[in-house]
Amino acid sequence: MTNAQTTLPRPEYPRPQFVRTDWLNLNGPWQFERDPGDSGLERGVPKQEFSQTIQVPFCIESPLSGLHNEDFVDAVWYRRSVTIPPEWGDRQLLLHFQAVDYDATVWVNGVEVGRHRGGFTSFTCNLAGVAQPGEEITIVVRARDDHRPPQPRGKQAMWHYAPYTVFYPRTTGIWQTVWLEPVPTSHLQRPKITPDVANSCFRVDQPVHNVQAGQQVRITARDGEGVVATAECAATTDFTPHLTLSIPAHRRRFWSPEDPHLYDLEIDLLDASGAVIDHAQSYAGLRSVTLDGKAVKINGRVIFQRLVLDQGYYADGLMTAPSDEALIRDIELSMAAGFNGARLHQKVFEERFLYHADRLGYLVWGEFGDWGCAGFGPRHDHQQPGATYITQWLEALARDYSHPAIIGWCPLNETWQGMTDRRTVLDDVTLGMFLATKAVDTTRPVLDTSGYSHRVLETDIYDCHDYTQDPERFRQNHAHVAEGKPYYNRHAAAPKTEIWSLPYTGQPFFVSEFGGIWWNPNAKPGDDSWGYGERPRDIEEFYSRFEQLCAILLDDPAMFGYCYTQLTDVFQEQNGVYTFARETKFDMARIRAAQTRPAAIELAHQEAKPVA
Repeated sequence: MTNAQTTLPRPEYPRPQFVRTDWLNLNGPWQFERDPGDSGLERGVPKQEFSQTIQVPFCIESPLSGLHNEDFVDAVWYRRSVTIPPEWGDRQLLLHFQAVDYDATVWVNGVEVGRHRGGFTSFTCNLAGVAQPGEEITIVVRARDDHRPPQPRGKQAMWHYAPYTVFYPRTTGIWQTVWLEPVPTSHLQRPKITPDVANSCFRVDQPVHNVQAGQQVRITARDGEGVVATAECAATTDFTPHLTLSIPAHRRRFWSPEDPHLYDLEIDLLDASGAVIDHAQSYAGLRSVTLDGKAVKINGRVIFQRLVLDQGYYADGLMTAPSDEALIRDIELSMAAGFNGARLHQKVFEERFLYHADRLGYLVWGEFGDWGCAGFGPRHDHQQPGATYITQWLEALARDYSHPAIIGWCPLNETWQGMTDRRTVLDDVTLGMFLATKAVDTTRPVLDTSGYSHRVLETDIYDCHDYTQDPERFRQNHAHVAEGKPYYNRHAAAPKTEIWSLPYTGQPFFVSEFGGIWWNPNAKPGDDSWGYGERPRDIEEFYSRFEQLCAILLDDPAMFGYCYTQLTDVFQEQNGVYTFARETKFDMARIRAAQTRPAAIELAHQEAKPVA
C-alpha cells in the first residue's frame, strides 16, 4: 500500500488474519447512481455518466458517504477506474469486497466477473483474462437491495422510512472496504486454524488454489523470542493440506482475557525447488472452550461471561465504523464498564473488530443478522427464511473460524413464535443452521437461537431474554434454572397454551438479553426515546435497578454468564451504558463494581484444576 492511501477512508488492511504485502485500497470517491426501480441494466445505466459521487466504504444512507440519502432504493450503481501497479508483474488479480448489501454483480472492463448474495460477508472476483498489472481498469458494481422480500437484514428498517422501535436506517450497497491484491497462479487461500490445548498444538488446514505437483506448504509459528514451531507437507497430498504446529511446553502460552497471547504465523507456498511462490502472514491463539455441566470453561477455567449487547452502529457511518480507532474504542469502553465480552448482535461484524478482540482478550459470540422476515426474525407465516440463510451463515463461519476471541456461535436471534403441529421451513432452517455450524466447528458451543423458541433438542447452550425491570419478579423468573425449570419467555401475543420451546435438558444456561434500562436525562416530552419498562425516576433508581439485576444473575450458581442490553444508545433506543456518541452517561466505577465481583459459578469451580 502506498503512503497516499493513508488519506483514504478506512485505509487499514481489511483482512488482518491473512495478510499479503502487496495490495491496493480502493476506498474513496466512486461515481454513483441511484436506481429506485432496479431497471438500470435494462436502461443501459452502466454505459451512462453517473450523476453523483459517493465515499466508499460508507453506504448511501450514512452521513459519511457524502450523500446521506435515507429513502428506499431498490438498487444502486458504482463506477471506479483505477490503474493497476505495473510492479505487480505477471500475477493474477483478485478484487475483494468485504461486504456489499445485498445482491451484488461486478463488471470489470465490461466483463461480468462476479456475483454474490448476502449483505454481511466478503466475496472475491478473480480478474484472470480480464485485467493485467499496468493497465487501467473500470469497475462497475450493481447492488440490489429490495426491502420487500424476506432476506437477512439484521436491524435495518423494512416497513417505515425512518428508524422505529428496534430498527435503524437501512444499509444499501458497499459498506466495507474494496481492495485489489496480486497473487501467483498457484496461491494460498485463507487457512483454517484450530487450537488444540490438550495436545499443545495448532492444527492448520491450508488450502491452495491451482495446486501443482511438487509444491510444498510450510508454516512457521513465532513469538517474541523467535521461532516456536515449523511444519511442512506436500501441497498435493490431500485436497487441503493438513499441518500440525506443536508448541513446546516451555513456549506454551494460552490465550485468555487476562493474557491474550497470539502466536505469529508465516505461511509459505514452495515450488519443487524450495523457492517461495506465495507468502502470507496470520496469527493464532491457543485457547479451548469446553462445557462442564452448567459451566462454560476457557482453557479449563470457569470465567463468568459478563457480556454486553453490541449492535455495531454509528451515527455517522451506520453499520460501518468511521475509523479503525472507533472499533478499538468500543471494546475499550465495554471493558471499562466491567464487561469482558459481547454478543455481536444482528450483524456479522467486520474482520478488524474481531482482530482487535483477539488482541485485547475480549470474548465474543458470533451471530448472524437473521432478522428480515415479516419485519422481525424468522417466523412461520408466508415470509419464511430460505436456504440462503444457511449459505450466508456458512460464509460467515468460514471467514471467522480462526479467531480465538469467538467462544460461541448463535446463528439465529429471537425466532419469536411457538411450535406448530406441522413442520415449517423455519424448523428446517433452524436445524440446518445448527447442524451446519456443528459440522464446520467442533471446538465451540452452538446456541440454536438466542431467546424465545428453541427448536433443536441438542443445542449446546440454552438461554432466554428477560426485560423484566422489577428485580424481585426478575429473581422469581430465574429461581428454578437449577431445578431444570428455566423461565420460558414468549411473544406477548402468543397463546398461553402454545408450546414455545423444546424441553430444557440441563445445558449451560444464561440470560442472553436483560436490562435495557431507559435512561436519557435530556429527553424531552414527545422525543422518540425509549428503553425497556418504566423509566427510572432518577439516576439512583437506575443504579439500584442495574446493580440488583446483575447481582441476581451473578449470585445464581446455575448461570454461566449474562448479556446486558446494551453498550450504547442506538438512535431512538436510549438504553445504553454510553450515549450513541460514545459519551459517558453514568459513574463507570459504579457500573464496573456492580459486575466485577466473583460470580457464584466461578466460586463453585475455583478449586478445580484448569486443564493444560
